[in-house]
Amino acid sequence: MPGSAAALGIQHVFILMMENRSFDHMLGYSGIAGNDAVTGQATRMNGLAGNESNSYGGRNYTVSRGANYRMPADPHHEFTDIVHQLCGPGTAYPPGGQYPAINNSGYVAAYAPSAGSGSPGEVMNCYAAEQLPVLNALAREFVLCDNWYCSVPGPTWPNRMFVHAGSSGGLDHSPKVAEIADWETFHGFAFQHGNIYDRLSGAGVSRCLYGGDDFPMVAALKGIGLGDIRHYSQLRGDLAQRNYPYTYVFIEPSYDVLHDYKAGTSQHPLGDVTAGEWLIKETYESIRNSAVWNNSILIVTWDEHGGFYDHAVPPPALAPGDTVPNSQYNNNGFTFQQYGARVPAIVISPRIPRNLIDHRVYDHSCIPKLAESLFGLYHLTERDRNAAELTALLTLGVPRGDAPIALPVPADSSQPVPQFNTPPPDVPTVTVTRPADTANAGNLPAVVHSAMQQDLQASPGQRPAIVDRVKSIQTRAQAASYIKHVQEKVRPARFVAARRAGK
Repeated sequence: MPGSAAALGIQHVFILMMENRSFDHMLGYSGIAGNDAVTGQATRMNGLAGNESNSYGGRNYTVSRGANYRMPADPHHEFTDIVHQLCGPGTAYPPGGQYPAINNSGYVAAYAPSAGSGSPGEVMNCYAAEQLPVLNALAREFVLCDNWYCSVPGPTWPNRMFVHAGSSGGLDHSPKVAEIADWETFHGFAFQHGNIYDRLSGAGVSRCLYGGDDFPMVAALKGIGLGDIRHYSQLRGDLAQRNYPYTYVFIEPSYDVLHDYKAGTSQHPLGDVTAGEWLIKETYESIRNSAVWNNSILIVTWDEHGGFYDHAVPPPALAPGDTVPNSQYNNNGFTFQQYGARVPAIVISPRIPRNLIDHRVYDHSCIPKLAESLFGLYHLTERDRNAAELTALLTLGVPRGDAPIALPVPADSSQPVPQFNTPPPDVPTVTVTRPADTANAGNLPAVVHSAMQQDLQASPGQRPAIVDRVKSIQTRAQAASYIKHVQEKVRPARFVAARRAGK
């Protein structure tokens, strides 16, 4: 049963959401054993047997232990790509209908067009435990959820919306830049019942959003102000304060979208996965060695599977109930009655016994459900109202004192160790790879959306001009130019807003 934050000993909630990795890809070969989170009996995680496979082009591709730290190509993972991955090549989703039968047979075929001269079987490669020592240490030390699914069998942005609103407002695809500009013509993308930050503000619960970049995707949400956003590099110092002022904290990695994710910490497939290991280690250790640790809970999860193989069959889902197929943001007629592929999720708190494996079904709407249960908030949608209770894991009245102070050093991938430094006030020259390519790919439109929202807040009297400029963006070079323009406005404005708010 849900319980209040005071009764459960929780005063601070931290959420760290990474990018585009499936459960099997990250942990399938970890072989983690522990105690069942419900029964207390010995159990093992639902991992790989080693004989799981896909067929493509007359060849069988079996899962393999060991994966590249950086993928040579980004697996496609838009709505139709995922239908093919989950249900087999050539399968189509009937708009407004039931999702086709899932057998996880189409991952290799879906990746083959991306692979170029590489092997299409790369999406079947899964990390060995020693390649991801930070993630494996946390999974063995705290709670590993091995039935946590994407909220949508779709791309990044709809799935991230479920974390914040228990819904994507009907969005079932990656929006284009012009589409986003059209939203802002009518005062922005909004949810029928608001988002979790609206609920927190209404209840007087403090919140903060840390971003590894100037424009974390969460800042695209209506109602997020410049003063709500702090750079990730400030997290450790903020936590070192005697009285950490924030109750609900959402953390985004750096994406480096202008350079194909190469220097980001998000674990996007084109970036080095060890950079994300350093970010997870930094986040955990900053909280663990702070005064808030004994009264905290940290969830580390991934927004969606990124096109990587996972053998588990996603179950049906409950529709949020706030939209219908073919509504304003709905391109595929999706009913939201099907979960996407499985992703890793670790629940971390000294209020939870050591080395649990939780086999219950979760999705990203469990995160707003957690906040609602802890702080007595009303639900947002039917999805979060009926989501599984993460508070059920908080069974220790006295915080355990044996949690590690430090996590292992990430594997050596011969890449530079990321430095979590505060960006300079002056914006450096902004460069971009593939400048002539379309801006309507990957996470770039979502980052432009975040920049646009902050631009509108910094210059509210310039709305028509701002909307028109964003509508005109066609290329990556134009997107980069706009991002630099907003950076030059927002960095000083954000610091002023933070000072006024006492942050």
